[in-house]
Amino acid sequence: MLGTTGLGDAHRQYIAQAAQKAPVVHSANFSTGIAIFERLLAEMRGVSHLFDIEVVEAHHRYKQDAPSGTALLLADEINRVAAEPYEYVYDRHTVRQPRGKRELGLHSVRGGSIVGDHEILFCGPDEVITLSHSAGSRTVFANGAVNAAVFLAG
Repeated sequence: MLGTTGLGDAHRQYIAQAAQKAPVVHSANFSTGIAIFERLLAEMRGVSHLFDIEVVEAHHRYKQDAPSGTALLLADEINRVAAEPYEYVYDRHTVRQPRGKRELGLHSVRGGSIVGDHEILFCGPDEVITLSHSAGSRTVFANGAVNAAVFLAG
């Protein structure tokens, strides 16, 4: 079981080699809710192009990576089901021009003791669809990891 994010190519190669010798489950997030969230995003296949998409994530003040691995996992899922790939745009405040058609914004908030909040906004003409997930404690990650281990075992 591997729940670490922010790994480089060398780390991913090492994990791939280990997976040839033993079962490996690697996920940016083991929460059951995030797994369901990913499935909901797959339902956007064929219609995501109708919306401007923004991913907003919030974590505790000590989190080092931004955006979070989970935010990237969700953005990658949107890209996986999209007809055309999106370009990830970070630090939108530095961009002084109208939004591009194939942009997907990623925004990070750090503060307090937030365990993990993720929200995706699908902004269309005169309407917004919002999908969100909030982890109230780290227990959700442990429970998900145990469920993944049970799945691996049989």
